[in-house]
Amino acid sequence: MEIGASVVSFALVVALLTVTPGLDTALILRTSVMAGRRPAWGVVLGIQLGTLLWGLLTAAGLSALLAASQLAYDVLRWAGAAYLLWMGARMLLTKGAAGAAPEAEERRETRFRIGFRRGLVTNLLNPKVGAFYVAMLPQFIPDDAPHAVMGLLLAGVHAAEGLVWSTVLIGFATLMSGVLRTERVRRVLDRVTGVVIVGFGLRLAVER
Repeated sequence: MEIGASVVSFALVVALLTVTPGLDTALILRTSVMAGRRPAWGVVLGIQLGTLLWGLLTAAGLSALLAASQLAYDVLRWAGAAYLLWMGARMLLTKGAAGAAPEAEERRETRFRIGFRRGLVTNLLNPKVGAFYVAMLPQFIPDDAPHAVMGLLLAGVHAAEGLVWSTVLIGFATLMSGVLRTERVRRVLDRVTGVVIVGFGLRLAVER
């Protein structure tokens, strides 16, 4: 398979993965509505940096540990589950006047670096992302291509598609900000997102 054909084929596969609603979509929408575009882009860039790192690690063969070692996979799985449960529980349990977050928490949520860290950690602690790359990436790397460079290239395609889709999500949230940022909607969105994230954490914890 030539490099050009590999890139196009991989782009089509990950495009479907990118637009499928999941943890990343919920986190980006929630952050955009609750805190604004700046921290939402922090989440997006954190997620995409994680994607690039997974691609590089997979191409270098390091993430094959997840496929070869049940212990390595379980350690990462439990760490990811604990992080998601903690993050979702905070969203569900946060209280304030009229259901709003306390002032200190509100200021914290609006920081770019908080969003960036949240997106990066969420991505890197999800072993299913690593498992996907271990299973899929080698199929799209030609034998005569440098694996590390090709892995970064393919992960870059995935990240670029993620940026485009995130632009759509953040644009939608901004367009609908007049409706979505009312106290009632913010409260409901925070609780729904918390439930979604806790659900992902529980599924990650119990899956075999």
